[in-house]
Amino acid sequence: MGCTVAIQYGIIGLSRLDTKMISKLDLDAHSPVPLYRQLYDHFRASIESGRLENGSRLPATRELAGQLGLNRTTVASAYELLESEGFLTGQVGRGSFVRSSRAPRQNELDWNTLLGPTQARTPAYAGQNPATISFATSRPSEDLFPLDAFRLTCAEVLSGRHLPSVLQLGSPGGYEPLRRYLLDRAAEQGLCEAGGELMVTSGCQQAFDLIARALLRPGDKVAVEDPVYPGLKNLFLNAGVELLGIPVGADGMDTERLERVLGNNRTKLIVVTPNFQNPTGATMPLAARRATLRLAREHGAVLVETDIYGELMYSGEAIPSIRQLDETGSTLLLRSFSKVAFPGLRVGWIMGPRPLISRCCEIKQITDLHTDQLSQAVLLRFAESGRLEEHRRAIVSAGAERLAATLAACGEFLPRGTQFTRPRGGMNVWVRLHEPLDAGELLPRAQRENVTYLPGRYFTVSKHEPGGMRLSFAGLTPASIREGIRTLGVVFSSELENTRSRGMEPALAMV
Repeated sequence: MGCTVAIQYGIIGLSRLDTKMISKLDLDAHSPVPLYRQLYDHFRASIESGRLENGSRLPATRELAGQLGLNRTTVASAYELLESEGFLTGQVGRGSFVRSSRAPRQNELDWNTLLGPTQARTPAYAGQNPATISFATSRPSEDLFPLDAFRLTCAEVLSGRHLPSVLQLGSPGGYEPLRRYLLDRAAEQGLCEAGGELMVTSGCQQAFDLIARALLRPGDKVAVEDPVYPGLKNLFLNAGVELLGIPVGADGMDTERLERVLGNNRTKLIVVTPNFQNPTGATMPLAARRATLRLAREHGAVLVETDIYGELMYSGEAIPSIRQLDETGSTLLLRSFSKVAFPGLRVGWIMGPRPLISRCCEIKQITDLHTDQLSQAVLLRFAESGRLEEHRRAIVSAGAERLAATLAACGEFLPRGTQFTRPRGGMNVWVRLHEPLDAGELLPRAQRENVTYLPGRYFTVSKHEPGGMRLSFAGLTPASIREGIRTLGVVFSSELENTRSRGMEPALAMV
């Protein structure tokens, strides 16, 4: 039987609310639904039903957490999700208030009921102070964009004899000259065997969506890295599948844990990022790649390899991709121009068996007909002219410098006992703060000092690390990186000293 927390609002100091309008709150600590989500669901239902009226004040996170016996992060996560979806508004110094619980007028559609609940937990980037040093987004630096080379490339495409066909409707599989170019490169790298195929997508996010639509049904089980890229996690959750989180260590996904999970679960899909994983920056060694491929074959699971950071290697030797190791050609490989060129052009691609690619093309045609052909033509010309490779070398050089600055600043400024990964490439470093520090709780304090990052809760699949956080360094100069991490060090060290002076015990992990 599950352990249930049952609390009447009236006995936990919520007299500011109409207790007659609030039902009993039941939280099941053994439910597969996280406690923050159960709390969110309860408040949302109360707001939508009108039991919580517009303007009602909710208790402070610390107060409610204390009364329920929860980690404050659990309550804060529920409040944050409610606020992101417009159900709450936070007022500095006053608290959190119900934003609206107005019942629909007669003959008015109730959109909240029609849309239903969302599974996504997406960080908000809008409204950021231009002076903020942001470690929150994993993207290339705009300062490094070769704008003159891009303008020249666009001019060449616009003056070319193929422009009319570029501006015409195209194939859901992609702009044919670009497809041929990518297939030729894949063949040179040993990635495209007989029976293999390639389609162009609107970035890797659409590639994941197409794969999910083609292969998955609600209730299917998918093994993913934990922590994992939020866009992947949210997409699969909204598809109604069950995510099986496999811990990520210094050598990437834990293959021993993967083997146990596969042995206990009928798993449809395995998704792995062997090179410079987001958010940890970990790289899988060759033996782990071979083991992952073997396990996928033995258990009949489809293996999806994401490789959007592979060309951003700053040190060491390249390791063969899993698809290169797969003699059957069954592994799906996702790549993109986003991290090595211009993410705003939204051009990625999938390589895989012809039947799967054909089904994805059918779904894509229903969804958006095809990826923008002008963007594809421009990127093709940018690559064929040699400008892409020239730009890639420039961003690899800059990335190496920025990664070195990040690691040096973490070692110099973050409190003693802080752990952080040491990637050989990519755009991200994963930090684990010393207990009892909670990266989510400390984020507002950092933001007041004009520094921001993403706390671990956005990346969590099953095991939450309160002290976990991602620092994305590629979009910042070394000077900004150093200043930003110095500021974070002051915030974290101050809080650590305060907790020690209060004699606090380490916080429990959010469940």
